[in-house]
Amino acid sequence: MRFGRLYEEFDVGDVYRHWPGKTVTEYDDHLFCLLTMNHHPLHLDAEYAARETEFGRNVVVGNYVYSLLLGMSVPDVSGKAIANLEVESLRHTAPTFHGDTVYGETAVLAKRVSRSRPDRGVVTVETRGHNQDGTLVCVFRRKVLVPTAGRQDGGR
Repeated sequence: MRFGRLYEEFDVGDVYRHWPGKTVTEYDDHLFCLLTMNHHPLHLDAEYAARETEFGRNVVVGNYVYSLLLGMSVPDVSGKAIANLEVESLRHTAPTFHGDTVYGETAVLAKRVSRSRPDRGVVTVETRGHNQDGTLVCVFRRKVLVPTAGRQDGGR
């Protein structure tokens, strides 16, 4: 079973559809909020969200949605990574609610061999998350440092 890719296995233009999706529960959202000390009532207080926000209900904290999509992409993108170098951009384009199912896909945008270490390469990818209705909820671009085929230790 494949877990991650070497530099040579990435082709610009490829799109990896991550499976399975994840249905976000109230528990998932609340636990993530509490673990990260984000106590905003938009995420934790159903009465506040119903009365005081345009959404009328709790909104899943954006960093959970991002983390979920990042995790979904690991087997296809960064499973062999030496390092995640940077997140170039991150946008939350629509809210995610308790009960929504998030699906992810990642496109390979660019790749180049490292200038300082030719046994590794930098791959630029964009991950997009959609809900069960196909609405784009999150998109981010990042650069990942991965080993080349000539590096036999898998980046370690």
